[in-house]
Amino acid sequence: MAETLTGREDHNISLALAAEYTANYRRTISPDEKKGGYFGKDALLELLNQEGCVGFRYYYGIDEKRKKVLVLVGVNSEANDLVDGRLLERSWPCPHCCSVDNPLNSD
Repeated sequence: MAETLTGREDHNISLALAAEYTANYRRTISPDEKKGGYFGKDALLELLNQEGCVGFRYYYGIDEKRKKVLVLVGVNSEANDLVDGRLLERSWPCPHCCSVDNPLNSD
């Protein structure tokens, strides 16, 4: 990667586009499969507040119950994973820990 990461990169998208993306995903899964997950603020801040961390990267995974998961890892300005630091998964899955119906989680 030629660029240095700063942590100030723009990742914003509109609600309409986000709703389109999540609807596309929901059409590929059965109703009882995971639509998303919740990570607590303290865990995310611990990840982001690691020395040298400018953001985080996610990796897709499959857990011991064959369920889809996201693994989060801090990233430094050279775009390298901070694998010796804090790693997150164990999100609270939706369904079960979901928001009220909205454009991101229902049609």
